[in-house]
Amino acid sequence: MSRSDKVSQAIKREVSNIIHNEMKDPRLGFVTITKVELTDDLRFAKIFYSVLGEEAARKKSGEALESALGFIRKLVSERIKLRFSPEMVFKVDRSSEYSMHIEEILNELKGRKDDEKSC
Repeated sequence: MSRSDKVSQAIKREVSNIIHNEMKDPRLGFVTITKVELTDDLRFAKIFYSVLGEEAARKKSGEALESALGFIRKLVSERIKLRFSPEMVFKVDRSSEYSMHIEEILNELKGRKDDEKSC
């Protein structure tokens, strides 16, 4: 495991902890940090998150995360000892939505196949 992989796991753990235990923003929904992509020089981090709920909840949670970005970055840099605190960007991870959509399509197709067998 490379150094950037270890640091990205540490950032993921700390950001999750900060969001769930230290942020009090009412706009924040049920946010899950799914992945952190870190450049090899440890200067930039893309933090991917998913939100349970509708598009409106996702948008409000995104706004809350953006407004707390400085606070989150400060706490992460205090807790993870690095020479430079990485610039952070939050990105919505829609992979779980996509997989649920694919599962619905597969179930629909299976239902059609079962209906054809019964005829």
